[in-house]
Amino acid sequence: MALKGWEPGTQCMAKSDHKSTKEDELSFHKGDILTIIKAVNNKGWYRAKNNKTEEEGLVSRNYLREREAIRVDPNLSLMPWFHGKISGEDAVRVLQPTEDGLFLVRESIRHPGDYVLCVSSKEEVSHYRVIYKDNKLTIDEENYFYNLIELIEHYMKDACGLITRLTKPKLKEGTKSAAEELSKTVFQAEYMGKKVAVKNIKCDVMAQSFLEETSVMTKLMHKNLVKLLGVVVDNGLYIVTEFMSKGNLVNYLRTRGRSVVTLKHLIQFGLDICEGMEYLESKKLVHRDLAARNILISDESIAKVSDFGLAKGVSSARDQAKLPVKWTAPEALKQHKFSTKSDVWSYGILLWELFSYGRAPYPKLSLTDLVDKVEKGYRMECPDKCPTSVHNLMKSCWEYDPGKRPTFKKLKDKLEKEGRKSDYV
Repeated sequence: MALKGWEPGTQCMAKSDHKSTKEDELSFHKGDILTIIKAVNNKGWYRAKNNKTEEEGLVSRNYLREREAIRVDPNLSLMPWFHGKISGEDAVRVLQPTEDGLFLVRESIRHPGDYVLCVSSKEEVSHYRVIYKDNKLTIDEENYFYNLIELIEHYMKDACGLITRLTKPKLKEGTKSAAEELSKTVFQAEYMGKKVAVKNIKCDVMAQSFLEETSVMTKLMHKNLVKLLGVVVDNGLYIVTEFMSKGNLVNYLRTRGRSVVTLKHLIQFGLDICEGMEYLESKKLVHRDLAARNILISDESIAKVSDFGLAKGVSSARDQAKLPVKWTAPEALKQHKFSTKSDVWSYGILLWELFSYGRAPYPKLSLTDLVDKVEKGYRMECPDKCPTSVHNLMKSCWEYDPGKRPTFKKLKDKLEKEGRKSDYV
């Protein structure tokens, strides 16, 4: 009896390693998930995509077995953190305002059959794909669980590599309180017929700092800086800026991935940010908090630097705010010396975030270990599929001696060369 053919979109698992020996044949490792694109003939050959490498090619069904679909446990419907089939963008919207440990679980849209654990920290929302392997669930292929409830209970006890430990489930729509909605600090509004973003600054020290810089900030005009339209002082400080419809760079990358955002797009984003920072440098302004979370994407997919209104002039004064350790240069951490060169260090970290599609830098490294290891010369490895030349650019930003780091002008020149090379990729 002939075997039933697989329909396009069927998820299959590789039974063993296979290295292609013929042109247009697909390579894969045991356990890799392949998605069937179409049947090539009636002899069991298919065109498929390796979900891990994103490569396409021919494969014989002899090397594959149909993947068992994960069936949604009926008990999940009773779990307040399970939101069903919602997009990554919707998950980010639901997890607002961000706070450490707030989380939800959704069904993956891009990878049918998988789940995604969405975890909020004070600064961002991280998306962790939960894959089905050997009849168990895993995020890191180190810890395995029989079901989602067991997985959630584990990460509520220990972060184990997540951005933070799970502490508070985000209730499904229809059960959230009005108080949660009122606690939002960033909202959309309309000014002179145009959409604008309004951000409330609650910290008195930060608000005062911003007010002192307002006259300078409103005069800054550059295509790669989020335009500051003004401020409103009324029972607090509200910053009014142009509306950036595609959100911050971290979430933009995580909700789209390699299939949508190409190498050329990444290089262009890097150039956009570099040009904005070069302009700030020309005005003798230091950002101090340059990171992918502070880069916003416009409707035209232009990357713009935001939150530069809290930037300061070149200074060695002690900063009262808590420093973002993973992004801050050693001399700024140890001696509180901020300069354009410390911004360049942060830009190198941002490039790593960019080319790793929104991963948190220094994964699985505690802040205490991180500071010590960086002092001793540790630098992050090249992100998967990132050109070596771009990684070398990152490393040049991470020179321990600030004087050896490149200027934003030099970084821009080198990225432009990378952009020209990508035209032929």
